[in-house]
Amino acid sequence: MNKVGVVSLGCSKNAVDTEKLLWMLTSSGFEIVSDPEQAEIIIVNTCGFIVPAKEESIGTIFEMAQYKTEGSCELLIVTGCLSERYRRELAEEMPEVDMFYGVREYGRLVNELAKRCGKPAPEAACARRIMTTPPHRGYLRVGDGCDNRCTYCAIPLIRGGRSSEPMEKLLDEARWMAESGVKEIEVIAQDTTGYGTDIYGKPMITELLKALCDIDGIEWIRLLYTYPSTVTEELIDLMAESGKIVNYIDMPIQHINRELLLAMNRHGSREHIEHIIKYIRSKSEKFVIRTTAIVGFPGETEEQFEELLDFLEKNPIDRLGAFTYSPEDDTPAAEFDGQIDEAVKEERLDRLYRQQQRISRLLNERRIGDTERVIVEGMDGTTAFCRSYAETADIDGSIIVGEVSVSTKVGDFINVRLTGADEYDIYGEQI
Repeated sequence: MNKVGVVSLGCSKNAVDTEKLLWMLTSSGFEIVSDPEQAEIIIVNTCGFIVPAKEESIGTIFEMAQYKTEGSCELLIVTGCLSERYRRELAEEMPEVDMFYGVREYGRLVNELAKRCGKPAPEAACARRIMTTPPHRGYLRVGDGCDNRCTYCAIPLIRGGRSSEPMEKLLDEARWMAESGVKEIEVIAQDTTGYGTDIYGKPMITELLKALCDIDGIEWIRLLYTYPSTVTEELIDLMAESGKIVNYIDMPIQHINRELLLAMNRHGSREHIEHIIKYIRSKSEKFVIRTTAIVGFPGETEEQFEELLDFLEKNPIDRLGAFTYSPEDDTPAAEFDGQIDEAVKEERLDRLYRQQQRISRLLNERRIGDTERVIVEGMDGTTAFCRSYAETADIDGSIIVGEVSVSTKVGDFINVRLTGADEYDIYGEQI
């Protein structure tokens, strides 16, 4: 057996695990194939964060199992978050699967495959990966796990407490990415602003960002998954003054009502959230804020939900992701009184999104007439689908530019005048 197909599900943090897995497989001499019908070994790297992700993972496993009879698959392997949490249950329910591994066992997986297939052991863990993102951008995962222990979240149960990567290792990885042609680095973790606390005794995200700015070849540095209580004025000052760190911050608040924040075990306060948003806006009107919110958390009253709506109306957020509360096994919130009917959750989510669509369109329309430096993400004939500093790939909308230069290609930076906008996308012309 030589040909391996890998299916990666879930978030960008999981994608990094997949990229490291691919590197180890190729270093042992395995051939990576994209067509599962050709694969002799299929590995599904699963997500187990919330119910829809679990359902997608289970559906994908069964889909890949078909290739044991309809394709070339001789070994079906499941790894990742779902396997970490439910290995025993999955093994009982899925006899089609030959092996199960958790989130800390990718090296063992490849070692055992190498022995079974008569191949050399994989190279020792290093900063190298096989990138699954377009060549011009990539993820820099600064740590794994989380210490925040939100009552609704299963991540600590799956990945444990915070485990930061040493700064020297991250800088080596970033230099390798730059040498490989990466122009934009997305700094990710379960909690990026807590980076370094476990190994340096204090948050070191600003020091890391400063060092990343010194790496030649990296043009944009994007900070995602920050935690509101540890977003400081010092950090915002650095972002506003740096020529490389884009003025875009992903800062999930989850809610704004004090009682619900306490029930969620969210550290910090409404006062700090309001202060840091005001401070961000004071640095620049064009500083983009992204956040997420949970609706239908146990005990959420109509008044508390309307408090969230009112806050977002008075403090317009550029990018908002929202989801209904999902009770997760073994989390404290799953046992809380006041579980809310699904129909009520969905109705509140719909109201939140309808409000945000109006806000998003207004904020996008304010950008009409601006000139932006954008990076090309995709091409359809002479139409380019682009992003500025204000859009994160695979999450936010696009800047759609018609009739670009025939020499324009994916990964290029071009200058665009913004000419139109809707709720999610913006339109422009190359200048």
